[in-house]
Parts: sequence; structure tokens; C-alpha cells
Amino acid sequence: MQRQTKKNQLTTEDINRYTRNFWKILVGLLVFGFLFILSVRLGLFGPLPSFEDLENPKNNLASEVISADGKVLGTYFSQNRSNVTYEELSPDLINALISTEDIRFYSHSGIDFKRTFSIILYNLVGKKQGASTITQQLALNLFSEGRSRNTAKRIIQKFQEWITAVRLERNYTKEEIITMYFNTVDFGAYNTYGIKSAAKTYFGTTPAELTAEQAAVLVGMLKGTWLYSPISNPKNAFNRRNTVLENMRRAGFLNREQAEAIKQKPLVLSFNPVSYGEGLAPYFRATLKEELKKIFADNSRTKADGTAYDLDRDGLKIYTTIDSRMQRYAEEAQREWLQKLQDQFNRENKNRDPFKNYQILLDQGIKQSSRYRWLQQDGLSEDEIQKNFTEPTKLSVFSWRGVIDTVMTPLDSIRYHKLILRNSVMSMEPKTGFVRAWVGGIDFEHFKYDQVKVGTRQVGSTAKPFTYAVAIDNGYSPCYQVPNQPISIGDWTPRGTSIGSPITLRAALANSQNFATVDIMQQVGPVPVANLIKNMGITSPDLKPLPSISLGSFDASLYDMVGAYSAFVNHGVWTEPTYVLRVEDRNGAVIYEHNPKISVVLNEQTAYVMVDMLKSVVDAGSGNRLRWMFNFKNPMGGKTGTTNNNSDAWFIGITPDLVTGVWTGAENRAISFSSTAIGQGANAALPVYGLYLQKVYADKTLKYTQGDFELPKGGLQVTLDCSQYYNQYYQGEQEQETIEDRLGF
Repeated sequence: MQRQTKKNQLTTEDINRYTRNFWKILVGLLVFGFLFILSVRLGLFGPLPSFEDLENPKNNLASEVISADGKVLGTYFSQNRSNVTYEELSPDLINALISTEDIRFYSHSGIDFKRTFSIILYNLVGKKQGASTITQQLALNLFSEGRSRNTAKRIIQKFQEWITAVRLERNYTKEEIITMYFNTVDFGAYNTYGIKSAAKTYFGTTPAELTAEQAAVLVGMLKGTWLYSPISNPKNAFNRRNTVLENMRRAGFLNREQAEAIKQKPLVLSFNPVSYGEGLAPYFRATLKEELKKIFADNSRTKADGTAYDLDRDGLKIYTTIDSRMQRYAEEAQREWLQKLQDQFNRENKNRDPFKNYQILLDQGIKQSSRYRWLQQDGLSEDEIQKNFTEPTKLSVFSWRGVIDTVMTPLDSIRYHKLILRNSVMSMEPKTGFVRAWVGGIDFEHFKYDQVKVGTRQVGSTAKPFTYAVAIDNGYSPCYQVPNQPISIGDWTPRGTSIGSPITLRAALANSQNFATVDIMQQVGPVPVANLIKNMGITSPDLKPLPSISLGSFDASLYDMVGAYSAFVNHGVWTEPTYVLRVEDRNGAVIYEHNPKISVVLNEQTAYVMVDMLKSVVDAGSGNRLRWMFNFKNPMGGKTGTTNNNSDAWFIGITPDLVTGVWTGAENRAISFSSTAIGQGANAALPVYGLYLQKVYADKTLKYTQGDFELPKGGLQVTLDCSQYYNQYYQGEQEQETIEDRLGF
């Protein structure tokens, strides 16, 4: 027994050996730990965010389209995210975050070791909790791949978080870390990234205006964006909100009475998930985006790293000329009149089949539809696809009273939507060229084709002023008389009616007389007219120097036509319509600035005479309903336009401050009004202009005057009073006869 005890006793040599081994292991572990952390820091297990990444985290910032009056019209995004500053954060929001996610945020340096060790103990006894500080969570947000599900990789990632968190704490203030955190956090569903997007999506407000209960809901979602979503799981969200409020109370940010009172409140949301088509000017934003993409495809405009700017990810600020108030008025005016006009159109088609002779339109509609492409991709034969289009199914269709969920065949849906009238509006300031309103269609969700600039249609009688402008520029008087009776040029015989012959140029334009217009076209020639149209910015490819261009046989965009009419008001100077001023990167540096084209296209005297003749259209011609229907008293002019078979209705109106164009028609020209009284420009387009201008003038913040047009510099040198003109004319004839008598002729 004594021998056994002696045998089990540790000798000094054993103790020394164990001690050496212990220190070897400890030092080895420390060295290994140091080398491991060094390897992580050097990026051997994956790159860490660089200092530049920390300064400008690559978090797919949404680019904002900003109106002239400082409103955000909409955003371009792959992730709907916008940044805020610390001053834009509600104190309740900051307090909710700190009390719930990191109560010792202001006292640690990125890693809360006390909390880390206590959380380890909690997890060992089965109470799973997280130990990441706000700084560590921010560090994780900076890794594009997010939290790894692989255990080994997650361990490495945890060390990466710690290193990045320490770097963040060394380089940034606590306020900056809080701000970066809120800008990078993901709120999950509905494409909601960052606190600015979340505040707007769930509460229709800004981060600065979030109340304690609203802040508690959003901070509560960070534990599980779907599990605690107030939309998907309102009960969980309610309980989680109250937990956050209790955390705020315990931290001293709320007193007991405040916390208990707020806890009793139900969840109150103002839920408005962002989709691209929502908000003001969706057609404008879509067209603008495509044009900016082309601009930034130019290699001369790249980021510092040589890559092209990305509208969906680079957080650009796009400053436009669109005025949000005027844009809203234009959209409201369109909606107000088109509802009534659609009812008129539906009554016309009640007892007739518009597709009777146009089956091809339905066939085209089938093949252009998304359903057709999907069925093709699924491998269905042509016969099977055609059969599918005749089988009733649940569909959602557009109506002016809201989307209708119904049961109909896809073919009937195509028929229905092709009979929906389309409309577009554009309004610009003639002197600056700034476009203030751009309504490319009636509903972006259902009809995405922009009819302001992308789409072109036959312009009809809105082209007539170009012919008269050439005549005036060549010395003709607005009082000059021309025959107004049927006329033929070669094989072409224009249609029309006559209100009397002969007729003055002023009266012919005011009453949109075809015969007189063609006659004056013969006198001035089609080539000068075609040249003037091109010089005034109309880019129609089918603009040929033929006599028919005097009656608007060519296609043009509303954008080009409004720009052309602006030259009349702007003393003969054509200014390219401008709708984007500049683009800034996320740091405020200007990366694109628009320089509009300007050119003199008309004599100043001619331009004023044309303005005066266009005023006659409103005062005594085809646009007169602006006086008796809308009761406008101020000086204004314009021109109506109606194309063959009433397929297109136009009105372009002018005031000293604004030139506004309106187009109305169906998707296909074969679909049209049978009645000219309803389908003409004066009825199908002009009322939208009238309603729009009423709203503009009613808004005194816009400060548009209702004065008269400016005279040319140096005064007017053309006689506009026809009684004086005829006196001068006949007196001139008599003087000419006297001279001839004296010379013996």
C-alpha cells in the first residue's frame, strides 16, 4: 500500500514536464489564435471590407428622380434603398435599437465581451440568444453574402465580423455607426431596404417622424423580418413591438406610464409597398431611365474604378424639370375627362363590332401578349395556345373605377383592352424649354407604352400652322385671301368642307379649313414647309416634302410637336424640350449635365403673327370651347387636330408661360370614333387641356400669369387688323395704277 502511494505521487520532474507542456499548448493556442486572426485579417479566408467599402458600403442604393420643386417622383432600384443622415433619425428609433439590440453600445469598442460570455452560458443551457453588438451586425451587413448557414464558415465569418467591428469603431463615431446600420439593414419583404424605405413602406412617413410605437415595430422586425412582419404576422408584430417598448422602459427611454399607454394601442399602419409604376410620372421615369442608361453606356462617363454607373444600385440623384404639382394636375385632368370620354366611346360601340373588319388586330394582340409567350415556353402547340385563349379564366382588367377581377377568356380581355382609349399630355415652358408635366399614358401598370416621346401618331391639322408660318415668313399677310374650295393636286384630292370662299389665312387656320391650307401650300411649296418642320425639332422619318404634309399626313411624337409650337411663343427661337438638368453621384458630384440645343427657326415678326393667328383658333375657331366651356378670359391660342376616321385627336394650347399638348386615341388606329363630333380634337383632347390649365391657374404657388403675349422687340411691323390691311392694299393698287398711267402702260 505504501509502495502504491509512492508510485502515484508526482515527482518534481513530472510537474515540470506537465508545466512545460501546458505552456507549450497555451502558447501554441495563442500563436495559432494570433495566426488565425492574422489570416482572417489578411483575407485568407475571404476578403474583408476595405476602408473604401466601410466609407461607401456597396449596398445597392436606389437612385432618386427629383422634381423641380424638390419632391422625389420615384426611384430606380434593384433594392429599394435610400440613405439618411443621423439628424434624420428619430430619437425614439435610436433608443429602440440600442435598448433592444445593444444596451452597452456607447461603452464597448465593437465587441461586448461581457455579453458574449454570458450569452455562451445561456446557449449552453438551451436558451439560445444572440450576442452581436450593433457594430458587429453592421459589419455583417457589409458582407454581400450575408449570414452563412455553414457552421465552419459561420465561425470564420464571426471572426471577420469582430475584426471589421473593431475597425469600424476605430474609424467612425457612434453616431456614424448607428446611421450606417440603419442604412444597410434589410427589412425583408416588399423590396424594403434601409430605414428610409421601411418608414415610408409601413407608415408612410420619414425616419425623423417615426413615433415610439412605430420605431418599436420596425426595430422589432430586425429579429425576424417575416416572423415579426406587421403584414404577414400582425399578432407576432404586436407582441414584439411591446417587447421593444418594455426594453425602452427598462433602459429609461420611456417611463412606465408612457410604455403602458403605448402598449395598449393597436398596430396602425399606412402600408404602401413601393412598385415602379406607382407614384407620379411613371411613364416619364421609364423613358428617362432608358435614356440615362444610354448616356452612361458612354465610356467617357464612368466611375473611378472604370465601371459604368448603375441607376439601380449607385444611389444617383437625378434632378429633373418636372414640377410635381403640375404633374399631378395633368394626371388628374386626364383621369377626369377620359372617364367621361370612355363612356361616350363605349356607347358608340354598344351596337357595333369594331373588330368586324379587323380580325388581324386580335391575332396580333394574342401574339404580343405575355400569356402567348408563356404558353410557347411551356411547349404548347399553336392550336393548343389558340384554344387556351378561348377558355374562361380568372383575370384582372383595367377600368377607370379601379382594377376589376373577373372571369373571361383571354381573347375577350384583349378585345376589351384594345377598346380602352389612351391619352398623353406634355406641358413645357417655351422660354426655358423646361418640361413641367409628362403623362405618357393612362395607367402604367396595364399600358406601359409611353405616348409622349416614344410613341408617334399622325398629327392631322396640328401641322397646319407650319404651312401658314412659311407663308407669313415669305410676306403673306394673315388677311391674305385664298380660294377655299375642293382642290386636286395630281392624283391626290384632300377631303374637307368649306365655310366660304375666298377666305383669309387667319380664318382658314382658325376654322381648320383643308382646301385653303392646300392652296397656300401650293403657293409656298412643300419643300420649305418640310424644312421648317424639321428645323422646329420634329424628327419624323416619314416627313416627305409632299403637299399632304400641310394637312399633317406624317407621324410625330407629342414631345416634338409641343417643342415645335414653343418656337412660336418664344419669338421664333426653338429650344430643345429639357426634362433632366443634372445627375449627381451619391456624394453629390455632378456626373452629367444637360446642355439643350437652341436655334432660331423663324423671324420674330413671323412668330408673333403665328401666335396671333393661333389666338383666333381659341377666340373664334375650332378651339372656342375653351372660352364657353371652361370660361377662360385670358389670352391663349392653340390648334385642334383630327386625323382620318377620327383615329387621333389632338390639341396643342399656348399661353405666354406654357405650351401644352394633348393626344387621344386607341391603341390601334383602326379603332376609332364613328362620330366626328365626339372623336374630334376639340372634344377628345381639348378638355384635358382645359381642366389642366384650370388647376394650374388655381394654384397661386405656381405664379403663372394670365397676361398677353410679348410683342417683338422694336414693335410689330405686320398689319393684323384686316380692315386696315385692305385699306392699305387697295390704296397701294390705286397708286400702282396711277404710276402705270403716268408711264403710259
